[in-house]
Amino acid sequence: MPPQQTLKRSISLPLLTLYGLGTTIGAGIFVLIGKIAGVSGVYAPLAFLLASLLAGLSAFSFAELSSRYPESAGEAAYVREGLGSQTLALIVGLFVVTAGLVSTSAIIIGFSGYLAEFVSWPPVISRIAIVVILGFLVCWGVAISVALAAIITLAEIGVLLIIIVSGAELIVMGDGPVETAASLGGDEIWLGVITGALLAFYAFIGFEDMVNVAEETQNPTRVVPYAIVLTLICTTVLYVIIAAVAVNAVPITDLAKSDAPLSLIFEKASGFSGKPISAIAVVSVLNGALIQIIMASRVLYGLSRRNLLPAWIGAIHPRTKTPIAATLFCTAIVIILTSTFRIEGLAEATSIVALTIFAIVNLALMRIKWMRIETPDQYFSVPGWVPVLGFLASVALVGFDMWRRII
Repeated sequence: MPPQQTLKRSISLPLLTLYGLGTTIGAGIFVLIGKIAGVSGVYAPLAFLLASLLAGLSAFSFAELSSRYPESAGEAAYVREGLGSQTLALIVGLFVVTAGLVSTSAIIIGFSGYLAEFVSWPPVISRIAIVVILGFLVCWGVAISVALAAIITLAEIGVLLIIIVSGAELIVMGDGPVETAASLGGDEIWLGVITGALLAFYAFIGFEDMVNVAEETQNPTRVVPYAIVLTLICTTVLYVIIAAVAVNAVPITDLAKSDAPLSLIFEKASGFSGKPISAIAVVSVLNGALIQIIMASRVLYGLSRRNLLPAWIGAIHPRTKTPIAATLFCTAIVIILTSTFRIEGLAEATSIVALTIFAIVNLALMRIKWMRIETPDQYFSVPGWVPVLGFLASVALVGFDMWRRII
Protein backbone atom coordinates (compact mmCIF):
# COMPACT_ATOMS: atom_id res chain seq x y z
CA MET A 1 0.00 0.00 0.00
CA PRO A 2 1.58 3.33 -1.05
CA PRO A 3 2.25 5.86 1.73
CA GLN A 4 -0.39 8.54 2.22
CA GLN A 5 0.56 11.79 0.50
CA THR A 6 0.85 14.85 2.72
CA LEU A 7 0.98 18.57 2.08
CA LYS A 8 4.39 20.17 1.58
CA ARG A 9 5.62 22.48 4.35
CA SER A 10 7.01 25.44 2.40
CA ILE A 11 5.50 28.54 4.04
CA SER A 12 7.77 30.58 6.33
CA LEU A 13 6.84 33.27 8.87
CA PRO A 14 7.43 36.21 6.45
CA LEU A 15 5.51 34.46 3.67
CA LEU A 16 2.57 33.58 5.92
CA THR A 17 2.47 37.13 7.29
CA LEU A 18 2.31 38.53 3.75
CA TYR A 19 -0.38 35.94 2.96
CA GLY A 20 -2.34 37.21 5.97
CA LEU A 21 -1.85 40.84 4.98
CA GLY A 22 -3.02 40.00 1.46
CA THR A 23 -6.27 38.44 2.61
CA THR A 24 -6.86 41.12 5.26
CA ILE A 25 -6.01 44.34 3.43
CA GLY A 26 -7.69 43.44 0.13
CA ALA A 27 -9.31 46.29 -1.75
CA GLY A 28 -11.67 47.23 1.06
CA ILE A 29 -9.44 49.89 2.60
CA PHE A 30 -9.23 51.65 -0.77
CA VAL A 31 -12.96 52.46 -0.48
CA LEU A 32 -13.79 51.90 3.18
CA ILE A 33 -11.81 54.85 4.51
CA GLY A 34 -14.23 57.29 2.88
CA LYS A 35 -17.31 55.69 4.45
CA ILE A 36 -15.71 55.60 7.89
CA ALA A 37 -14.59 59.22 7.61
CA GLY A 38 -18.18 60.09 6.75
CA VAL A 39 -19.52 58.73 10.06
CA SER A 40 -16.53 59.23 12.39
CA GLY A 41 -15.13 62.47 10.98
CA VAL A 42 -11.66 63.41 12.24
CA TYR A 43 -11.92 60.55 14.73
CA ALA A 44 -11.70 57.93 11.95
CA PRO A 45 -8.25 56.84 13.25
CA LEU A 46 -9.81 56.13 16.65
CA ALA A 47 -12.56 54.11 14.93
CA PHE A 48 -9.92 51.93 13.25
CA LEU A 49 -8.07 51.49 16.54
CA LEU A 50 -11.27 50.41 18.31
CA ALA A 51 -12.06 48.01 15.45
CA SER A 52 -8.58 46.53 15.81
CA LEU A 53 -9.24 45.84 19.49
CA LEU A 54 -12.55 44.11 18.67
CA ALA A 55 -11.02 42.00 15.89
CA GLY A 56 -7.94 41.34 18.00
CA LEU A 57 -9.95 39.41 20.57
CA SER A 58 -10.92 36.76 18.01
CA ALA A 59 -7.51 36.97 16.31
CA PHE A 60 -5.75 36.03 19.56
CA SER A 61 -8.22 33.18 20.13
CA PHE A 62 -7.42 31.87 16.64
CA ALA A 63 -3.71 32.29 17.42
CA GLU A 64 -3.88 30.02 20.48
CA LEU A 65 -6.07 27.44 18.77
CA SER A 66 -3.82 27.35 15.69
CA SER A 67 -0.90 26.63 18.01
CA ARG A 68 -2.78 23.87 19.86
CA TYR A 69 -4.20 22.27 16.70
CA PRO A 70 -2.11 23.25 13.63
CA GLU A 71 -4.33 21.56 11.05
CA SER A 72 -6.10 22.29 7.78
CA ALA A 73 -9.81 23.00 8.28
CA GLY A 74 -8.69 24.73 11.46
CA GLU A 75 -12.09 26.04 12.54
CA ALA A 76 -13.61 22.56 12.26
CA ALA A 77 -10.75 21.11 14.32
CA TYR A 78 -11.23 23.74 17.03
CA VAL A 79 -14.96 23.04 17.27
CA ARG A 80 -14.39 19.29 17.36
CA GLU A 81 -11.79 19.55 20.14
CA GLY A 82 -13.53 22.27 22.13
CA LEU A 83 -17.21 21.39 21.79
CA GLY A 84 -16.88 17.67 21.06
CA SER A 85 -19.27 17.65 18.10
CA GLN A 86 -18.29 16.13 14.76
CA THR A 87 -21.56 17.36 13.22
CA LEU A 88 -21.00 20.95 14.31
CA ALA A 89 -17.38 20.70 13.16
CA LEU A 90 -18.57 19.66 9.68
CA ILE A 91 -21.16 22.46 9.58
CA VAL A 92 -18.60 25.08 10.60
CA GLY A 93 -16.11 23.74 8.04
CA LEU A 94 -18.69 23.88 5.25
CA PHE A 95 -19.69 27.39 6.37
CA VAL A 96 -16.06 28.46 5.97
CA VAL A 97 -15.87 26.93 2.48
CA THR A 98 -19.21 28.43 1.42
CA ALA A 99 -18.25 31.90 2.63
CA GLY A 100 -14.93 31.67 0.80
CA LEU A 101 -16.37 30.46 -2.50
CA VAL A 102 -19.27 32.93 -2.51
CA SER A 103 -16.85 35.74 -1.69
CA THR A 104 -14.55 34.58 -4.50
CA SER A 105 -17.45 34.51 -6.95
CA ALA A 106 -18.49 38.06 -6.06
CA ILE A 107 -14.86 39.19 -6.42
CA ILE A 108 -14.56 37.60 -9.88
CA ILE A 109 -17.81 39.21 -11.05
CA GLY A 110 -16.56 42.60 -9.93
CA PHE A 111 -13.14 42.10 -11.49
CA SER A 112 -14.62 41.04 -14.84
CA GLY A 113 -16.38 44.39 -14.99
CA TYR A 114 -13.04 46.21 -14.82
CA LEU A 115 -11.50 43.75 -17.29
CA ALA A 116 -14.22 44.63 -19.83
CA GLU A 117 -12.54 48.04 -20.19
CA PHE A 118 -9.50 46.35 -21.70
CA VAL A 119 -10.88 43.31 -23.56
CA SER A 120 -14.16 42.83 -25.42
CA TRP A 121 -14.86 39.28 -24.27
CA PRO A 122 -18.34 38.32 -23.06
CA PRO A 123 -18.44 38.58 -19.23
CA VAL A 124 -19.05 34.84 -18.77
CA ILE A 125 -15.98 33.94 -20.85
CA SER A 126 -13.71 36.36 -19.00
CA ARG A 127 -14.96 35.10 -15.63
CA ILE A 128 -14.34 31.47 -16.55
CA ALA A 129 -10.86 32.34 -17.87
CA ILE A 130 -9.94 34.16 -14.64
CA VAL A 131 -11.18 31.32 -12.43
CA VAL A 132 -9.34 28.67 -14.48
CA ILE A 133 -6.07 30.63 -14.25
CA LEU A 134 -6.44 31.04 -10.49
CA GLY A 135 -7.33 27.35 -10.09
CA PHE A 136 -4.25 26.38 -12.11
CA LEU A 137 -2.00 28.51 -9.90
CA VAL A 138 -3.42 26.92 -6.74
CA CYS A 139 -2.99 23.41 -8.22
CA TRP A 140 0.57 24.18 -9.29
CA GLY A 141 1.84 24.49 -5.75
CA VAL A 142 1.24 26.42 -2.56
CA ALA A 143 4.71 27.99 -2.67
CA ILE A 144 3.99 29.47 -6.12
CA SER A 145 0.48 30.71 -5.34
CA VAL A 146 1.37 32.11 -1.90
CA ALA A 147 4.50 33.78 -3.33
CA LEU A 148 2.36 35.45 -6.02
CA ALA A 149 -0.09 36.60 -3.35
CA ALA A 150 2.85 37.96 -1.34
CA ILE A 151 4.17 39.94 -4.33
CA ILE A 152 0.76 41.52 -4.92
CA THR A 153 0.51 42.27 -1.19
CA LEU A 154 3.87 44.06 -1.27
CA ALA A 155 2.57 46.15 -4.18
CA GLU A 156 -0.54 47.02 -2.13
CA ILE A 157 1.53 48.03 0.86
CA GLY A 158 3.82 50.07 -1.38
CA VAL A 159 0.84 51.98 -2.76
CA LEU A 160 -0.51 52.60 0.74
CA LEU A 161 2.88 53.97 1.81
CA ILE A 162 2.94 56.26 -1.25
CA ILE A 163 -0.51 57.56 -0.28
CA ILE A 164 0.66 58.13 3.30
CA VAL A 165 3.69 60.11 2.12
CA SER A 166 1.61 62.07 -0.43
CA GLY A 167 -1.03 62.95 2.14
CA ALA A 168 1.59 63.88 4.74
CA GLU A 169 3.16 66.30 2.25
CA LEU A 170 -0.22 67.99 1.80
CA ILE A 171 -0.54 68.42 5.54
CA VAL A 172 3.03 69.74 6.01
CA MET A 173 2.60 72.20 3.13
CA GLY A 174 -0.61 73.46 4.72
CA ASP A 175 -2.76 72.50 1.74
CA GLY A 176 -4.98 70.16 3.70
CA PRO A 177 -8.31 71.18 5.21
CA VAL A 178 -8.49 72.71 8.64
CA GLU A 179 -10.84 70.41 10.55
CA THR A 180 -11.92 71.24 14.07
CA ALA A 181 -11.95 68.25 16.40
CA ALA A 182 -14.86 68.32 18.80
CA SER A 183 -14.41 67.06 22.34
CA LEU A 184 -14.65 63.28 22.75
CA GLY A 185 -17.05 63.85 25.62
CA GLY A 186 -20.08 64.31 23.35
CA ASP A 187 -22.46 61.39 22.86
CA GLU A 188 -22.75 62.06 19.11
CA ILE A 189 -18.97 61.91 18.75
CA TRP A 190 -18.75 58.54 20.49
CA LEU A 191 -21.69 57.22 18.48
CA GLY A 192 -19.82 58.18 15.30
CA VAL A 193 -16.64 56.50 16.54
CA ILE A 194 -18.45 53.29 17.50
CA THR A 195 -20.40 53.18 14.22
CA GLY A 196 -17.16 53.75 12.31
CA ALA A 197 -15.46 51.00 14.31
CA LEU A 198 -18.21 48.52 13.41
CA LEU A 199 -17.70 49.35 9.74
CA ALA A 200 -13.91 49.21 10.09
CA PHE A 201 -14.11 45.78 11.75
CA TYR A 202 -14.56 44.16 8.34
CA ALA A 203 -11.24 45.62 7.17
CA PHE A 204 -9.53 43.35 9.74
CA ILE A 205 -11.24 40.09 8.75
CA GLY A 206 -8.84 37.67 7.05
CA PHE A 207 -6.66 36.32 9.85
CA GLU A 208 -9.02 33.34 10.13
CA ASP A 209 -7.95 32.16 6.66
CA MET A 210 -4.33 31.85 7.78
CA VAL A 211 -4.98 28.87 10.06
CA ASN A 212 -6.05 26.70 7.13
CA VAL A 213 -2.54 26.52 5.64
CA ALA A 214 -1.03 25.34 8.96
CA GLU A 215 -0.12 21.94 7.49
CA GLU A 216 1.91 23.69 4.77
CA THR A 217 3.68 25.99 7.24
CA GLN A 218 7.11 25.41 8.74
CA ASN A 219 7.02 24.95 12.54
CA PRO A 220 3.29 25.81 12.61
CA THR A 221 2.81 25.78 16.40
CA ARG A 222 4.94 28.94 16.56
CA VAL A 223 4.81 30.41 13.05
CA VAL A 224 1.01 30.51 12.58
CA PRO A 225 0.11 32.33 15.84
CA TYR A 226 2.95 34.83 15.47
CA ALA A 227 2.00 35.47 11.84
CA ILE A 228 -1.58 36.20 12.95
CA VAL A 229 -0.35 38.67 15.59
CA LEU A 230 2.06 40.34 13.13
CA THR A 231 -0.74 40.65 10.57
CA LEU A 232 -3.01 42.32 13.11
CA ILE A 233 -0.28 44.75 14.23
CA CYS A 234 0.75 45.69 10.67
CA THR A 235 -2.81 46.26 9.47
CA THR A 236 -3.64 48.32 12.55
CA VAL A 237 -0.62 50.60 12.07
CA LEU A 238 -1.33 51.02 8.34
CA TYR A 239 -5.04 51.70 8.79
CA VAL A 240 -4.65 54.18 11.65
CA ILE A 241 -1.95 56.17 9.83
CA ILE A 242 -3.90 56.17 6.56
CA ALA A 243 -7.04 57.31 8.36
CA ALA A 244 -5.12 60.10 10.12
CA VAL A 245 -3.57 61.27 6.86
CA ALA A 246 -6.85 61.03 4.94
CA VAL A 247 -8.98 63.15 7.29
CA ASN A 248 -6.25 65.79 7.50
CA ALA A 249 -5.31 65.93 3.82
CA VAL A 250 -8.73 66.02 2.12
CA PRO A 251 -12.05 67.53 3.30
CA ILE A 252 -14.14 64.87 5.02
CA THR A 253 -17.17 65.65 2.85
CA ASP A 254 -15.06 64.92 -0.24
CA LEU A 255 -13.77 61.67 1.28
CA ALA A 256 -17.28 60.52 2.16
CA LYS A 257 -18.57 61.14 -1.37
CA SER A 258 -15.63 59.61 -3.22
CA ASP A 259 -15.72 56.03 -4.53
CA ALA A 260 -11.90 56.08 -4.58
CA PRO A 261 -10.85 58.25 -1.61
CA LEU A 262 -7.21 57.15 -1.57
CA SER A 263 -6.88 57.92 -5.27
CA LEU A 264 -8.31 61.34 -4.44
CA ILE A 265 -5.54 61.96 -1.90
CA PHE A 266 -2.89 60.89 -4.42
CA GLU A 267 -4.34 63.10 -7.17
CA LYS A 268 -4.47 66.15 -4.92
CA ALA A 269 -0.96 65.63 -3.56
CA SER A 270 0.86 64.70 -6.76
CA GLY A 271 -1.18 66.31 -9.51
CA PHE A 272 -1.10 62.99 -11.38
CA SER A 273 -3.97 60.68 -12.25
CA GLY A 274 -5.15 58.34 -9.52
CA LYS A 275 -5.74 55.51 -12.02
CA PRO A 276 -2.56 53.61 -11.01
CA ILE A 277 -3.88 53.54 -7.44
CA SER A 278 -7.21 52.23 -8.69
CA ALA A 279 -5.40 49.62 -10.80
CA ILE A 280 -3.61 48.27 -7.72
CA ALA A 281 -6.95 48.18 -5.92
CA VAL A 282 -8.37 46.05 -8.74
CA VAL A 283 -5.38 43.67 -8.66
CA SER A 284 -5.73 43.37 -4.88
CA VAL A 285 -9.28 42.16 -5.47
CA LEU A 286 -7.91 39.32 -7.59
CA ASN A 287 -5.36 38.57 -4.88
CA GLY A 288 -8.24 38.07 -2.46
CA ALA A 289 -9.87 35.57 -4.82
CA LEU A 290 -6.63 33.58 -5.13
CA ILE A 291 -6.24 33.37 -1.35
CA GLN A 292 -9.88 32.33 -0.85
CA ILE A 293 -9.50 29.41 -3.29
CA ILE A 294 -6.36 28.28 -1.44
CA MET A 295 -8.22 28.48 1.86
CA ALA A 296 -11.38 26.69 0.72
CA SER A 297 -9.47 23.80 -0.87
CA ARG A 298 -7.45 23.27 2.33
CA VAL A 299 -10.60 23.21 4.45
CA LEU A 300 -12.12 20.54 2.21
CA TYR A 301 -8.87 18.57 2.41
CA GLY A 302 -8.91 18.79 6.21
CA LEU A 303 -12.55 17.70 6.45
CA SER A 304 -11.86 14.76 4.16
CA ARG A 305 -8.86 13.66 6.19
CA ARG A 306 -11.07 13.55 9.29
CA ASN A 307 -13.57 11.33 7.42
CA LEU A 308 -16.19 14.09 7.45
CA LEU A 309 -16.16 14.20 3.63
CA PRO A 310 -15.41 11.51 0.99
CA ALA A 311 -11.75 10.47 0.75
CA TRP A 312 -11.40 11.44 -2.93
CA ILE A 313 -11.78 15.14 -2.21
CA GLY A 314 -8.70 15.06 0.03
CA ALA A 315 -6.45 13.42 -2.57
CA ILE A 316 -2.95 14.95 -2.74
CA HIS A 317 -1.05 15.08 -6.03
CA PRO A 318 2.29 13.25 -5.55
CA ARG A 319 4.31 15.87 -7.46
CA THR A 320 2.74 19.21 -6.54
CA LYS A 321 1.80 18.12 -2.99
CA THR A 322 -1.47 20.06 -3.31
CA PRO A 323 -5.09 18.86 -2.83
CA ILE A 324 -5.87 18.66 -6.53
CA ALA A 325 -9.41 17.24 -6.23
CA ALA A 326 -10.46 19.83 -3.64
CA THR A 327 -8.97 22.66 -5.71
CA LEU A 328 -10.69 21.50 -8.91
CA PHE A 329 -13.96 21.15 -6.99
CA CYS A 330 -13.67 24.71 -5.64
CA THR A 331 -12.76 26.01 -9.10
CA ALA A 332 -15.79 24.29 -10.64
CA ILE A 333 -18.16 25.68 -7.99
CA VAL A 334 -16.86 29.22 -8.53
CA ILE A 335 -17.30 28.84 -12.31
CA ILE A 336 -20.92 27.74 -11.80
CA LEU A 337 -21.65 30.57 -9.36
CA THR A 338 -20.10 33.29 -11.50
CA SER A 339 -21.80 32.01 -14.66
CA THR A 340 -25.35 31.45 -13.46
CA PHE A 341 -26.15 33.34 -10.26
CA ARG A 342 -26.38 36.87 -8.96
CA ILE A 343 -24.07 36.76 -5.98
CA GLU A 344 -24.48 40.22 -4.45
CA GLY A 345 -26.97 39.28 -1.72
CA LEU A 346 -25.07 36.12 -0.77
CA ALA A 347 -21.79 38.04 -0.65
CA GLU A 348 -23.25 40.46 1.87
CA ALA A 349 -24.27 37.54 4.07
CA THR A 350 -20.69 36.22 4.26
CA SER A 351 -19.87 38.79 6.95
CA ILE A 352 -22.59 37.34 9.20
CA VAL A 353 -21.29 33.82 8.50
CA ALA A 354 -17.74 34.90 9.40
CA LEU A 355 -18.86 36.50 12.66
CA THR A 356 -20.94 33.43 13.55
CA ILE A 357 -17.85 31.28 13.03
CA PHE A 358 -15.85 33.66 15.24
CA ALA A 359 -18.44 33.30 18.01
CA ILE A 360 -18.40 29.48 17.83
CA VAL A 361 -14.58 29.33 17.75
CA ASN A 362 -14.30 31.64 20.77
CA LEU A 363 -16.85 29.44 22.56
CA ALA A 364 -14.72 26.38 21.75
CA LEU A 365 -11.62 27.99 23.27
CA MET A 366 -13.62 29.03 26.34
CA ARG A 367 -14.58 25.40 26.95
CA ILE A 368 -11.04 24.14 26.27
CA LYS A 369 -9.69 26.51 28.91
CA TRP A 370 -12.51 25.73 31.33
CA MET A 371 -11.82 21.99 31.03
CA ARG A 372 -8.06 22.66 31.22
CA ILE A 373 -7.38 20.64 28.08
CA GLU A 374 -3.62 20.64 27.55
CA THR A 375 -1.38 19.55 24.68
CA PRO A 376 2.03 17.87 25.08
CA ASP A 377 3.96 20.60 23.26
CA GLN A 378 4.39 24.25 24.19
CA TYR A 379 1.88 26.50 22.50
CA PHE A 380 0.87 30.14 22.20
CA SER A 381 -1.57 30.98 25.01
CA VAL A 382 -3.90 33.88 25.84
CA PRO A 383 -5.72 34.80 29.09
CA GLY A 384 -9.11 33.19 29.71
CA TRP A 385 -10.99 36.49 29.35
CA VAL A 386 -9.90 36.89 25.70
CA PRO A 387 -12.27 34.26 24.19
CA VAL A 388 -15.08 35.43 26.50
CA LEU A 389 -14.85 39.00 25.22
CA GLY A 390 -14.26 37.70 21.68
CA PHE A 391 -17.49 35.69 21.87
CA LEU A 392 -19.48 38.65 23.21
CA ALA A 393 -18.03 41.02 20.59
CA SER A 394 -18.83 38.59 17.75
CA VAL A 395 -22.43 38.09 18.91
CA ALA A 396 -22.90 41.85 19.31
CA LEU A 397 -21.55 42.49 15.81
CA VAL A 398 -23.84 39.83 14.31
CA GLY A 399 -26.79 41.53 15.99
CA PHE A 400 -25.69 44.96 14.77
CA ASP A 401 -25.15 43.70 11.22
CA MET A 402 -28.59 42.08 11.05
CA TRP A 403 -30.22 45.18 12.60
CA ARG A 404 -28.44 47.42 10.07
CA ARG A 405 -29.70 45.32 7.15
CA ILE A 406 -33.28 45.23 8.47
CA ILE A 407 -33.61 48.99 8.93
